[in-house]
Amino acid sequence: MEKRNLFLILLILGTAFWGISFSVTKLAIGQHQPVLFLFYRFLLATMVLSVIFWKHVKKLDLTVIKTGASLAVPLVLGIYLQTLGITHTSASQCSFVAGITVVMIPVIKLIIYRKPAALKIWIAAFTALIGLFVISVTDKLSIGTGDLYTIIGAFCFAIYLIQIEKESTAGDIIPTIVPMFATCALLTFLLTFIQGNATWIPQQETFWIGIVFCALFSTAYMYTISNISQKYISAERVSIIYLFEPIFGAFAAHFILGEEITSRLLIGGGMIFLATLISELKWRMPNPFAMLRILKEKKY
Repeated sequence: MEKRNLFLILLILGTAFWGISFSVTKLAIGQHQPVLFLFYRFLLATMVLSVIFWKHVKKLDLTVIKTGASLAVPLVLGIYLQTLGITHTSASQCSFVAGITVVMIPVIKLIIYRKPAALKIWIAAFTALIGLFVISVTDKLSIGTGDLYTIIGAFCFAIYLIQIEKESTAGDIIPTIVPMFATCALLTFLLTFIQGNATWIPQQETFWIGIVFCALFSTAYMYTISNISQKYISAERVSIIYLFEPIFGAFAAHFILGEEITSRLLIGGGMIFLATLISELKWRMPNPFAMLRILKEKKY
């Protein structure tokens, strides 16, 4: 089996872990601070990955540590904001709104690299935004706090995926994995310490079950596979695969938390998923920006 196809399968499996983790996290956090949950999650993931990638840990240098640290910043922000989002809205809704990352990536790339995106990308973005509106905007035409946190978190996560693509193209991304998660653990520890009044050793069993599941499966496994796979798969395609996550997330929330799968969630989520399919279709469409440039050149 080709490496690309193998990583496609491993990524889809990882999205199942991610989808389930929304419900597990919501159940585990309870009355505890979300950032404390993230600290233990990143700490355990760092410990496990340090053992797995020990040969790379022994050879760490300042350049690799800096690269890992730079990747950690948008990752921590993205996960922290989406974890806050879960505390203010349903797990299933949060997982669908998080899928907006898929259309943020080409738009951000347009801004960074100044390259006009294909027309199908703009159609996909518009479709996804309508879906997001259906899911998130209330009858009073206001957006929920949880959805707002999740949207900003999705933006940070899009930045993270673009950085990963850049670093994996430039060289071997594996040595940066442990420094990245170690920095994530440090940042979340500082946030926990700054916020204060933390119960450092919660007694609830669900908290620690959530830590183990999220650290091993939705953090150590998924982010390692995701980072390595971007050597073979672009950030846009990886984010497309991530759209399996809300599907798994909605069903997990239904069976684990008893959340209702509403018509708004199905319609809006369906439109976001349709947007990802549009952006991935192999069809050639005229680029309006390029056509205008050609017409202008001919005129002169």
